[in-house]
Amino acid sequence: MSLRSRLQKNPFIHNYSRMWPFVKPFWKMALLSLVITLPIGALDATVALFLKPYTDLVIVDKDITSPWYIPLLIVGFTFVQGSLIFISAFVSTYVGGKFSIAVKSKLYAKLLSLQPAYFDSIHSGTVAMRFSSDADTACGGLLIGLKTLLTRVFSSIALIGVLFYNSWHLSIIAMLILVLALTPLAYVKKLIKKIVAQNILLSASVTTNYNETFSGNRTITAYNLQEQRAFNFKSQMETVFGLSMRLNGRTAWLSPAMHFIISIGLALAVSVGSWLIVSETITAGNFVSFIAALLMLYTPLKGLGRTIVSVQSSFLAIERIFELFDMEPTIQDKKDAKKLEGIQKNIVFDKVSFFYNEGKPVLNDINLHVNVGESIAIVGNSGGGKSTLASLLPRFYDVTQGSIKIDGTDVRDISTHSLRDNISVVFQDNFLFSGTIRDNIMQGNQEASEEMLTQAVQSACLCDFIESLELGLDTEIGERGSLLSGGQKQRVAIARAFLKNAPIIVLDEATSALDNKSEKIVQQAIDNLMKDRTVFVIAHRLSTIRNADRIAVIHEGQLVELDNHDGLMKITNGQYRQLYEMQFHPSLSLEKPKEVEENNDDNVNAEKNENIISTTSV
Repeated sequence: MSLRSRLQKNPFIHNYSRMWPFVKPFWKMALLSLVITLPIGALDATVALFLKPYTDLVIVDKDITSPWYIPLLIVGFTFVQGSLIFISAFVSTYVGGKFSIAVKSKLYAKLLSLQPAYFDSIHSGTVAMRFSSDADTACGGLLIGLKTLLTRVFSSIALIGVLFYNSWHLSIIAMLILVLALTPLAYVKKLIKKIVAQNILLSASVTTNYNETFSGNRTITAYNLQEQRAFNFKSQMETVFGLSMRLNGRTAWLSPAMHFIISIGLALAVSVGSWLIVSETITAGNFVSFIAALLMLYTPLKGLGRTIVSVQSSFLAIERIFELFDMEPTIQDKKDAKKLEGIQKNIVFDKVSFFYNEGKPVLNDINLHVNVGESIAIVGNSGGGKSTLASLLPRFYDVTQGSIKIDGTDVRDISTHSLRDNISVVFQDNFLFSGTIRDNIMQGNQEASEEMLTQAVQSACLCDFIESLELGLDTEIGERGSLLSGGQKQRVAIARAFLKNAPIIVLDEATSALDNKSEKIVQQAIDNLMKDRTVFVIAHRLSTIRNADRIAVIHEGQLVELDNHDGLMKITNGQYRQLYEMQFHPSLSLEKPKEVEENNDDNVNAEKNENIISTTSV
């Protein structure tokens, strides 16, 4: 195997080489930062070098006139070195900042490209650690590590030159001790890799705790969970502390061990050096200069263990970053993906089956034909697969078996961008971003005119609410829309869908979490949104879908009934009729054990969570 091939297969060289595209735009400044380390390191040897003539002339020969220039040279060289250190630090900070921005930007783009299933299997704290903190560790450690390494290399070369200049006998002893002292550092990565990974996992859990405390503060207060949460948090911190102590136990011995080995080298140098002076093999100046150079060479090595641990942590962070870069989304476009230009004929679900976990079907052999402009409601017991069915259309997930076709083209053959451009989704709990009402509505169409925005606000029944606000559309709504009521948030989301003006609408339990008054207003906004569009309505409240063209009844993952309201009500003991009577005529409905009515959505989520727990890794 060639040297080049061996270097390419070396993970350290390979991963650092993959960082090149991020450094390339400002490689000249990065190179300047590294080149400056040569004189910075080399100037370390000047003090030791000047000690020979100073010792021989002043201390031995008692001549104070000859070396008058030496103190001035030491000050001068030190000033130059200090100036170069300042320039190097400034340039490194600039390059490091740009480097970090480039890596974080690509990581964030990767995060945005991942399918919803990925977010089902990961905690918010893990996202923060993997996609942000690791980048800081990697970028900072990479530059600082390289700069420190090169400075020490150039300094060591210069100091070793001084050693051999003064005495090759003592230099051989010094080199043997140096190799012996550095040997344990080769095993640092193996010692810390597992603990660092565990520490990151726990640190991610701590971050998740903070996020949950922020988002769930009302639940915590309402259920008096403060003590429980505080206890759990303290337990987590104790575990983190335990890992830190384990890491310290595995690495703290490095510095004392190196210190001890180096002390042996110094003792041998003094012993052998004394004999060489007496035998007049070297002068006193040679000896003093040698010992000074040896101390300057050895002293940084005593703390090198901590530096190597830090550098190895950075290297492990780089490995984790490239694990993310190498991760391929399960849902992505084919090379010849088509662009969807609206819907002309129909949407067909052909023998569609879907599994979150192998062997546990959520949907099974669904066949459904929806014509353009038709509104179809999807109902059934909770957890029967209604929302899952709707999530397959915009490819939040891909079907396990069968196909979904728009105008005869499988959605997997359509570019995801154009597919989702043609679909507007209004969820039960719509996510609103920090900013103003205007900002959130305009996300439906960033290029919409003021007239289009006004029309969307009117169609979403938001006019009265907007007029009651001092700043109108420019009112800040807080994080996740926390300053708005549930009905107001839903109408902002509907206005956003109006502005998108997609031909396909998916309404996923859009009114189920609202009170009757809010539901009435939101339902009017939804009715406006549904006009002249192909609509899928996932509903629990059957009063909201009586006027749908057809109603599909999903039961235990299967399509069991399909007709309009009147037709379904004529089916004796039909699923839809039972659901309807349970909601509007409870006394007429068949009594069932409560276990039968258990929220099967929770079962689906439990299955997803079971899979998440078994597959999630840091």
